Amino acid sequence: MRFHNIIGILTFLATGSATYGFVAQTPAFRQKARLNDDLTRSSAIVGTPATSFDDGQGPFEITTPIYYVNDKPHIGHAYTSTACDVIARFMRLSGRDVFFLSGTDEHGQKVETSAKNRGLEPQQFCDELSATFRDMLEVLNISNDKFIRTTDVDHKKAVQHLWTTLVDKGTIYLGAYEGWYSVRDECYYNESELVDGKAPTGAEVEWVTKEPSYFFKLSDFEDKLLELYEANPDFIAPTSRRNEVLSFVKGGLRDLSVSRMSFDWGVRVPENGDHVMYVWIDALANYISALGYPNMEKGSDFDKYWPASLHVVGKDILRFHAVYWPAFLMAADLPVPKRLFAHGWWTKDGEKISKSLGNVIDPIELVEKYGVDQTRFFLMSEVAFGSDGDFSDDAMIRKCNSNLANELGNLCNRVITLVFKNCNKATPAEVGDFTAEDEAILASARTLRERAATAVSKQEIHKYVGELVSMVNEANKYIDTMEPWQLKKTDLNRMATVLYVLMEVLRHVAILYQPLIPASANKILDQLSVPDDERSFSHLEETYAIKKGISIPKAKPVFPRIEVPETVEA
Repeated sequence: MRFHNIIGILTFLATGSATYGFVAQTPAFRQKARLNDDLTRSSAIVGTPATSFDDGQGPFEITTPIYYVNDKPHIGHAYTSTACDVIARFMRLSGRDVFFLSGTDEHGQKVETSAKNRGLEPQQFCDELSATFRDMLEVLNISNDKFIRTTDVDHKKAVQHLWTTLVDKGTIYLGAYEGWYSVRDECYYNESELVDGKAPTGAEVEWVTKEPSYFFKLSDFEDKLLELYEANPDFIAPTSRRNEVLSFVKGGLRDLSVSRMSFDWGVRVPENGDHVMYVWIDALANYISALGYPNMEKGSDFDKYWPASLHVVGKDILRFHAVYWPAFLMAADLPVPKRLFAHGWWTKDGEKISKSLGNVIDPIELVEKYGVDQTRFFLMSEVAFGSDGDFSDDAMIRKCNSNLANELGNLCNRVITLVFKNCNKATPAEVGDFTAEDEAILASARTLRERAATAVSKQEIHKYVGELVSMVNEANKYIDTMEPWQLKKTDLNRMATVLYVLMEVLRHVAILYQPLIPASANKILDQLSVPDDERSFSHLEETYAIKKGISIPKAKPVFPRIEVPETVEA
């Protein structure tokens, strides 16, 4: 990781000297963002729409997968992290008690081999790579409550406790393993699953000669898993992924090898230190070890947040989360998570992303080039969440210039400038009666939270973004129709009323944009003179509407247009 580049991003954003008009992610802003998070944690519970898997009111644990430290972060890690952050922030602003977990997966044969190839001890190798993921989360303004590492002492103790529990329950036994194994995937494959001699993911596989191994009685849980899926049809999303899992389980489950003796870098098996645990039983347990497991007493974090409300994963690791993880939990008599959501993969300019093609997308470089909130906005709006997506600089520039600079940024700048110049540098002091057109757009703004919450509650992040973009477009049509710059010449009271309506619409839009583009949304709220402690969703009520006669600052552009290379049409 180029640490000096990260410092550079934070430094030149703070000085306002960015070429592309980045939204500042300065230490000062992060402190303010944390303050706002603290305020929303104690705000009234507005909640989110209840679903079959979430009551919409209670504590909410959301998790990214823990990221494997075999290389530095790429766009896929940024995508998952940002999606979880958007949902976590939305839930906090709804007044819910949120625990947002991320971290790194640091054990296994692949890590041991990679460290050896670099001439490093495994722990040193993990320390270096884990730091790059922390840096990525910081740069992208990800608000995770905890960052867990599987090399943490408490985590290893929790995993060993889980193992002992599974042994005591009679679901782990000692046998011998022989078969195909992918080091890259850290996964065992049946002969029937191989495609042209490789794993279904395209990874190389190797034949593991017969060696002693502990096995988990996965075959005993085939019917129980199918019953779980049947009773909870929304347990796995999207539906296409659920169908894949059903097909896999109905094809028959074999007992799972859960230990190895051919490498050393992993959590030792209790009572038999010659074995290290299979990386997935170690990795998956992070979701409960982060909550203090095995402490499950009343009032503990485990008691408050488990079962997790939502695990968000890439589609390539769905099997481990939808089959192995609930089986481990059921075997240990622990509740299973409420929902798994598997998103798609990214390509670049229509091609698969790979080192060999030299087209790996570094999220830090995206931020350096386009800005923090611009990167977050593009990742969450470009494709339907759950589907595969394609990245191109052309698409990034067009979307950010169109939706952010031209539509939202220009609207904000026009409104604040008109108010500042024509209302004595303050919000309108006197407002006339609202017309039918005024009432219509205000009604749309007042129901925006409900529409956005419905989308977020189902992880339809792209629809949430679409609702905000549509609301901004509605406001732009309103201002163009009302022409307050013309009303200035004929009807000052009507001009003031129109500008007040626009400020109130912008207040709703900016408050609801906070989960997606937190720094930029708060800059808009600053220009509207909305108090710091009136920015949660409970403050969308009319009681907290734009106050009349309050001084406002001079307009400052929030989203300057990104310079368009000659190869990109504006």
